[in-house]
Amino acid sequence: MKRAKAFLVLFGSLIFLAGCGNLQSSGLGSGSGTKSKSSVQTTGQVSDSDYQGVVRNGKYLTSKSRGLSEDQNTNGYNLKSFESGLLTVSKKQFPTNKYVFQEGQYLNKTTVTNWLARKSKDNPDGLNPASNGQTDANKRNPIYLQQLEEQDYMTQSGSKLSLGGVTIGLGMNQIDYYTKKQYGPTYQTKISNAQMVAEAKKMANEVVKRMRAKSGMSKVPITIALYQQAPNDSLVGGTFFANGTSKNGSKTISDWNSMNQKNYTLPAVAGAKSGNSSDSDAFDNFKTQIQSFFPNLSGVTAQTHYNNGTLAGMNVSINTQFYSQTEIMSFTQFIATEAEHYLPSNVPIQVTISSSEGIQSFVARDSGQKSFYTHVFGSY
Repeated sequence: MKRAKAFLVLFGSLIFLAGCGNLQSSGLGSGSGTKSKSSVQTTGQVSDSDYQGVVRNGKYLTSKSRGLSEDQNTNGYNLKSFESGLLTVSKKQFPTNKYVFQEGQYLNKTTVTNWLARKSKDNPDGLNPASNGQTDANKRNPIYLQQLEEQDYMTQSGSKLSLGGVTIGLGMNQIDYYTKKQYGPTYQTKISNAQMVAEAKKMANEVVKRMRAKSGMSKVPITIALYQQAPNDSLVGGTFFANGTSKNGSKTISDWNSMNQKNYTLPAVAGAKSGNSSDSDAFDNFKTQIQSFFPNLSGVTAQTHYNNGTLAGMNVSINTQFYSQTEIMSFTQFIATEAEHYLPSNVPIQVTISSSEGIQSFVARDSGQKSFYTHVFGSY
């Protein structure tokens, strides 16, 4: 039950804010034994691997600029994988047992909008290059930076929280989608990997310099994580390719850590890469087996995530017609049994069973575990 509860929380939009309904003062309240409206609270934790979040004045402190991106990004997977991957990078620099997560408060909507735009006379803060007036795909200056997100990490001292560090994610385009006129057809400018990496690191150092100029930012560690956007037609999000940290007030990042991540979809479309062939075969066998149990399934697909060539996680989606509650219960139990038998071992796996009515149930396994746990959503 504890693991199922944790999964339910993770399944929500605030993946990292486990136990949001169980507010804890954690010594941060303004008065002993009281809950003043001006007190600072934390969300509590269901799992040690998740951050506690910050609640101020009785409300969760939301980001001032979350979700902003350039207009041409239509792949919703990019935003999700960008945010969750940014948390993973942050945990190595800012451990969950020492830091409290706070949504970005130093970069507001106007600032991020200006930074994401092209540099111009009216917008000298633009990180993307100024337009050169060209519309040919190979002659124009592309939009390199697609999205930017700030995450703050707080440390506790007595009854106060203070800024302990910041992570900034930069989402870079490998393809810049553009139109030559309003409502016209969409064209593409392809960006080489070398060009994307060079522009990303140049922008990262400019971001560090700008952050250092902000009040309270002169000395704290600033981690920059670089992310490659997936194409608009991809069924998975992009991946992080490098990260680095500016320490002791430095205004540049001199040492970068390379990150070798890949995402794939299963079953693989003809000619597309699918990662490790044994993982692909395992999924195919699982898919065949469950379709023999419910032959009228609408679809069985998976997303796979690899770190340094090794499978690090798998998310399976199963779409069904609307069945009775007892059928869903039986199907869910069958899925758990077959997943344990066929799917790759020792990696976290999530299986979502949905219909036109929404999510019906889920099956999941944590990293290093053998057995799966299940939950069927009911109604009163």
